[in-house]
Amino acid sequence: MLDAKAPKALRGMYIDGQWRKAARSFADLNPNDGSLWAEAPDGSRADATAAIEAAHRAFPDWAGLKYTERAKLVHHIAEVFERRAPDFIAAIQTEGGGWYGKGAFEAHYVPEVFRSAAASCYQNSGEILPSEYGKLSTAQRVPMGVISVISPWNFPGILTARGFAFALAAGNTIVLKPSEDTPYLGGLFYAEVLEEAGIPAGVFNVITCSREAVSEMGDEMVEHPYVKGVSFTGSTPVGRSIAAKAGAHLKKCCVELGGKDSLIVLDDADLERASQAANFGSFMHQGQICMSVEKVLVQEGIYDEFLQKFVERAARLKVGNTSDKANVIGPLINDRQVARVKAQLDDALAKGAEIALGGKIEGRFVDPTILTGVTPDMLIYQDETFGPVVPVIPFKTDEDAIALNNDTEYGLSAGVFSRDEARALDIGRRLETGMCHVNCSSVNDEPHVPFGGSKASGLGRHGGRWSIETFTETRWITVDRGGRPYPPVF
Repeated sequence: MLDAKAPKALRGMYIDGQWRKAARSFADLNPNDGSLWAEAPDGSRADATAAIEAAHRAFPDWAGLKYTERAKLVHHIAEVFERRAPDFIAAIQTEGGGWYGKGAFEAHYVPEVFRSAAASCYQNSGEILPSEYGKLSTAQRVPMGVISVISPWNFPGILTARGFAFALAAGNTIVLKPSEDTPYLGGLFYAEVLEEAGIPAGVFNVITCSREAVSEMGDEMVEHPYVKGVSFTGSTPVGRSIAAKAGAHLKKCCVELGGKDSLIVLDDADLERASQAANFGSFMHQGQICMSVEKVLVQEGIYDEFLQKFVERAARLKVGNTSDKANVIGPLINDRQVARVKAQLDDALAKGAEIALGGKIEGRFVDPTILTGVTPDMLIYQDETFGPVVPVIPFKTDEDAIALNNDTEYGLSAGVFSRDEARALDIGRRLETGMCHVNCSSVNDEPHVPFGGSKASGLGRHGGRWSIETFTETRWITVDRGGRPYPPVF
């Protein structure tokens, strides 16, 4: 068990290479027990403006730096983060309410994001195009300027790094606002790391604020004329608003939003592997992942056997305060999330669903819960849950599975289990999702892949060269060598 400690002392916001105190603060709570984890800076719109202006001033020198120098600095971020991994993991357990193993996974993954971003500095940054007049005709990818990054609380290490690493490596400068639920893990911790890594002043800035100040700070991060692009990861309603505001100002926007992801288990699936994938996908970090399995679709002939295996696995997951490494299922992040999950569970039970496992809610702790008898009129069928409650739904044919998966406004990820890869791939191609994984969970990510969704699950892609395309502009630049004639009248 971790020892109880006094609230963590935070140094302030990080603007133009300096730590700045805010005029006021807000309570950053440990979701396990509601205790005060830290007093976090409650910034204002003026702080956002200062950070944007600092990033704008720093942009020419950062964009003009040799790509080899930028690559070295970004690679150094990975090294510093690795050294700070124990600090990060401890904060995941306390500020983030995450299982120790989840923190260790993020701590291992994040450095690879920066290494992949550093490697992108050595990749192609343009093309040579044919020219009718013998010109040297080029299409070049160039950095845009200031990128606003708004990151979430659920995987504050990975999803923050993914939001800015490639944009930074491409030569953009960054203003980051983390979630008010994890202002340290998703923001100020990164400021400490990038400061130690030697990133020049103004290139990377972190501003934080309370929930009450999010709207005005967020508006500035989108609307300020120096901001050229926006990276947002979070809920679909907020993402719609941000994308609409960015569109009104003709700014590029990459939004990765919610999901209602399915795990489809066909009658020829390996049920041990499939039940493990369902257990991991549904309950990892209390189901608080955009890619979480939110519907397990099982072919009728194997439904009972699969359900038994799934229940047996999920029943072994320990619930409790994540200061204890043995507790895999920790608290939901705040009371609003608990209320949301409870409302969906109560609605389902009132309309005829039955509990195969779990159902207990105690404070912010929700036991892993498996439901049967879920129908399309229930909230838990329609809406993203973002908690450890999942329905298991039978289907008859492959066509039925496809229809059940696509019967949602969301389209982020999916998993399909079958020993017949051709059959699974055929289903996968017909799912309305940005990603699909055969014989694996819907919860999948790697730093260099095109990560993102379709429909209400987002616009744009993070990862590898797709991040570079998202956070750069294409310019057509030519050199004429006397080959293009002009009309004689001129």
